[in-house]
Amino acid sequence: MNLKKLLLFIILFLTIGSSRENPKHSSFSWDPFLDTLQARTIRWFLEVTPPTGLTPDRWPTKSPSSIAAVGFALTCYPIAVERKVMTRAEAADRVLTTLRTFWTLPQSDRPENVGGYKGFYYHFIDQQTGFREWTCELSTVDTGLLMMGVLFCQSYFDKESKEEAEIRSLADSLYRRVDWKWSMGDTTAVLMGWRPEKGFHHLTWHGFNEAQFLYVLALGSPTYPVPPAAYNHWFSTYTWGRLYGQEYLQFAPLFGYQYTACWLNLRGIHDSYSKSKNVDYFEFGRRATLAQRQYGKENPNKWNDYSESIWGWTACDGPRDTSFEVNGVRRRFRSYSARGFSTTWTFDDGTIAPTAPGGSLPFAPTECTEALKAMSEKYGTDLWTPYGFKDSFNPSYITPSTPNGWFGKDYLGIDQGPIALMVENLRNGFVWNVMKQNPYIVKGLKRAGFSGGWLEKSSSPK
Repeated sequence: MNLKKLLLFIILFLTIGSSRENPKHSSFSWDPFLDTLQARTIRWFLEVTPPTGLTPDRWPTKSPSSIAAVGFALTCYPIAVERKVMTRAEAADRVLTTLRTFWTLPQSDRPENVGGYKGFYYHFIDQQTGFREWTCELSTVDTGLLMMGVLFCQSYFDKESKEEAEIRSLADSLYRRVDWKWSMGDTTAVLMGWRPEKGFHHLTWHGFNEAQFLYVLALGSPTYPVPPAAYNHWFSTYTWGRLYGQEYLQFAPLFGYQYTACWLNLRGIHDSYSKSKNVDYFEFGRRATLAQRQYGKENPNKWNDYSESIWGWTACDGPRDTSFEVNGVRRRFRSYSARGFSTTWTFDDGTIAPTAPGGSLPFAPTECTEALKAMSEKYGTDLWTPYGFKDSFNPSYITPSTPNGWFGKDYLGIDQGPIALMVENLRNGFVWNVMKQNPYIVKGLKRAGFSGGWLEKSSSPK
């Protein structure tokens, strides 16, 4: 990478930062480190996404595109416009290319040479052709993440130019084509996926986890909406519990609280469950984040380097699937895996992911900023690079080839994305405010039973 270009890129972010609207957190003072972090992270999307617009799942390891990573990329381009690092026309061109790619991909129940079926897309697709990779599943949740980016662009690009009008039209067509009713199969809720070789996955999306936004999309559809009863199924298996000084809705890895919150501001609005607890979903995320910080401080399993400033567990890369003794204790490690703790499930192998505090910045600004800065300072270029943070690291994975611990070599789009989006939401609520303008999102929230706060002032299509 050209160092001079990187420095100019970051300077632009810092310059624009002087006009920010400070977030409403009385104890939080904006740290310029967050401008640098966001600049570096967005640069990853801008530089590794190919001309097709199909952002890779990971980089530099060779990989197909992840449609979820594309959803984050589509949201990052307008943020880059707001930060003055690319023009609105340049961003519109990138978005148009991406939406045209998805609109023209073949949709069929064939197992090969297709991008999707029934408006859904395969989890992993070739970066150049857009065709299915690895006999992977037609993914409902990953299609949902893609559609969050699509609808964000539909609302952001509101000018009367030919290009922005086409963005809105393509976004509308892509969303309207998704057959959410079909994705229910013979169940009462949205199923996790489908393969042409095997049919539907046997599990439905039920909570609490990252897929809350999926039901908002499915309920807001003007063409193939699911019934409100599907959302009742979603929260019918919620688990409430108390851990590390916090009482909150349980889910082990932090991404479960973050993905919906990347686009939807659920602060001050309630569905029937959160109303019964008199706590909104934003507060659930705050408590889960603070519980993780306390877990790091207490370090019950005595992993290396855990502290109140080095913490963060979610789904991420890990060293490898193996076990060996560390400081006289046999430890089990994993490669890519969900990590975290809850009252019902826990897995921790000493691997820490910067996207965990990075994606929780609006929930606990001071604590998360402290953690991110501590990681960058303690581990330096092993972790902190011109593209922001590498995906994860494990200070306890001590081997002859990793005497200082293990550091991942890749960046993952679905972990880079929450960092870039949540810095902007902390700064001024930009992503949230754009999504509040989307009538399909408003309709989906209301059909899910949300009410109060900003939602009372919003209108949805009939």
